[in-house]
Amino acid sequence: MTEVSTSPMFAVVGHPNRGKSSVVATLSQNDRIAIALEPGTTRESQYYPLKVDDRILYTLVDTPGFQRPRRVLEWLEAHSLSASDRPDTVAAFVRQHRDNPKFHDECELLTPILDGAGIIYVVDGSVPYTAEQEAEMTILRWSGQPSLALINRIGPDDHTETWRAALGQFFQIVRSFDAVRAPFEQHLGLLKAFGQLRPEWEQPLEDATHHLTRQREDRQRQAASLIASALVDMMRHQETRTLPPGLANPGAESRRALEARLREGWYQYQREREQRLRKDIEALYEHHRISRQEAELSWHHEHDLFSESTRQVWSVSRGYLATAGFGAGAIGGVGIDAATLGHSLGAGALIGGLIGAAGSYFYGDRLAGQALRLGPLKPGTELQTAAFGPAQDLQFGYIVLGRAVDHWWHISERNHAGRDPLELPPTENHWLEQLAQPQRNAIQVALNQLRRGRDLNQKERQHLEAAIGSALEGFRNWRLKSVRV
Repeated sequence: MTEVSTSPMFAVVGHPNRGKSSVVATLSQNDRIAIALEPGTTRESQYYPLKVDDRILYTLVDTPGFQRPRRVLEWLEAHSLSASDRPDTVAAFVRQHRDNPKFHDECELLTPILDGAGIIYVVDGSVPYTAEQEAEMTILRWSGQPSLALINRIGPDDHTETWRAALGQFFQIVRSFDAVRAPFEQHLGLLKAFGQLRPEWEQPLEDATHHLTRQREDRQRQAASLIASALVDMMRHQETRTLPPGLANPGAESRRALEARLREGWYQYQREREQRLRKDIEALYEHHRISRQEAELSWHHEHDLFSESTRQVWSVSRGYLATAGFGAGAIGGVGIDAATLGHSLGAGALIGGLIGAAGSYFYGDRLAGQALRLGPLKPGTELQTAAFGPAQDLQFGYIVLGRAVDHWWHISERNHAGRDPLELPPTENHWLEQLAQPQRNAIQVALNQLRRGRDLNQKERQHLEAAIGSALEGFRNWRLKSVRV
């Protein structure tokens, strides 16, 4: 607890079911906090420190809701002699009634405030303002602690302006804050507002905004690395089986049955690897209780990677494949120019680009995995290996990448107060076409390598991760632009 006391602490208080726990969950990045519609979900004050790199930036206290504010205010007014003794009177009330079950919730919520916590008073802007809340606000003002009010509109009705006029008479700062949908920039804005409440909080909360911004950037880089690793695994995967003696060179019927088994195993691996990526991204952003609704990887039939609707959503156009393939091929063609000491006058890059474009265009619609391949008999044995994969369809890589980037965007933008199932509906296509040519080339080079069953060297993997990182940033900007439109 000593570490907590050196950083700012804020008690989130208010009437029951006005969004207090939602505010705490979002600002502490903790989706394990219970959020329910029934009054009294929070009965004891719970402390939630927000840590970055094991450093506590600030602590949120989730408190019970006021139950008898008018009774409490009556007691305070009866025992106070002047405005100067009001904080001491509040402390006296808590000492006298700590064991009284009638005032259990009020004592619980006032205790962290008396210990020095700043006050975040949360109201629901979708319900009308009443005198009941005025008693609550008066009690909080009597505590003498710095205070801020948040209008968290939960329902469809809007009484924000009435609330703002009332709250402004009791609190130094009044902000509207949607705990479920507020963007990251608004979180940082709140921290800066908190810093205005008390001089000694200004620098710690300025540091907190810096650490949270850096954390967001680091998570995006780590997400790009996770997506790149999954893409490599899924593109290169082969499903193999060693045939026992007597089954080498199987007949046509046995061969079809063997190919069907290996193909299904290949499909199942892809589904499981994609789901592991989903969970890795969600854990990276501290989302542990997400209920996700997403169509799993599926295939139209054994000769088609995906259904036509899936291709329309996530695949790239043949023009994109040709353009990216030209750039990727031109990179390889540079080797020809180097070998001829430049006497080819750039012809190597031109030829390489044309070959790359043609190859990308041709392989853009190949089967999901190669047909069944039978290796040679192993020396001294009658054993033979059958293999299915790796993926030959370049669209496979782009579809996997598109689905992964879209999932990342939803997770990175999701507040920890969200409890609705995460739906991943199809989105617009062609978002990759906004990438700069070098990033397109890096992705295309990697997919071509992986299609041949080759692993990426360290430099190629770094280029792929950097390109996916650019894709993440581009996708975020594209989605935000589409929302504004």
